Amino acid sequence: MACPELTSLRSPRVTAARRLAKRGFRGKERRFIAEGPQAVREAIAHRGGEERTLIELYATPEASERHADIIAAARAAGAPVLTATDEVVAEMCDTVTPQGIVGLCRFLDVPFDDILRARPKLVAVLAHVRDPGNAGTVLRCADAAGADAVVLTDASVDLYNAKSVRASAGSLFHLPVAVGVTVEQAVAGLREAGVRLLAADGAGERDLDAELDEGTMGGPTAWIFGNEAWGLPAQTRALADEVVRVPIHGRAESLNLATAAAVCLYASARAQRASGGCRSVTFS
Repeated sequence: MACPELTSLRSPRVTAARRLAKRGFRGKERRFIAEGPQAVREAIAHRGGEERTLIELYATPEASERHADIIAAARAAGAPVLTATDEVVAEMCDTVTPQGIVGLCRFLDVPFDDILRARPKLVAVLAHVRDPGNAGTVLRCADAAGADAVVLTDASVDLYNAKSVRASAGSLFHLPVAVGVTVEQAVAGLREAGVRLLAADGAGERDLDAELDEGTMGGPTAWIFGNEAWGLPAQTRALADEVVRVPIHGRAESLNLATAAAVCLYASARAQRASGGCRSVTFS
């Protein structure tokens, strides 16, 4: 094994990485930390315009050997690769049990207007979503359902929170994401682009099954998802074309946000796609 190049917790690189645990520093520097081999692999493959998304890669000697393919890919992409002690890598990470490999990445969100110009057919709008794990999981669901984009409103959690990045399981790097848009701007822009706005809410007058049975979900659609505890405010529901509830056929009181989002997004994907041609589903 190669000797670690970074051994001091007081190294400027380590200090700079730890500062990114705070939203203010992330926003100022427009950089974030991606932890683990899956996130780093996707960061290497992603490019933000002319710039690499992955700025630098840090790995322990053991992780460098275990993930030699990732190390080689990073070097081939022109990203510096530095070996570090377990303690140094752990200091850069948010997790209790780091996987020994982390990437320093550039922000990759895109302007909302870019999403609108692409004429999206399926969009997830996260309005008032405050839990980073839920935000990342919904992003992962949107990616799996074949959504064209995700929009996080200005009232939602930071996209680059370490828990959001981890929960997205690499999907953060797969589809366009806009941030900092007001709910009103998101609704107005998507509606002008010919997208139907559906607010997902347990108190909705419309039933998801009825929407599917009546064949009303085949066109371009944006789902608006609200806060985990109190759902969508009345003023946000009023902006939507319809407020739709996921039917509860059993005795459960409700569905959590990520589960409801998966059901809604897949319902739209099914309505919009011809039968067949769908990839097999894997679980992790």
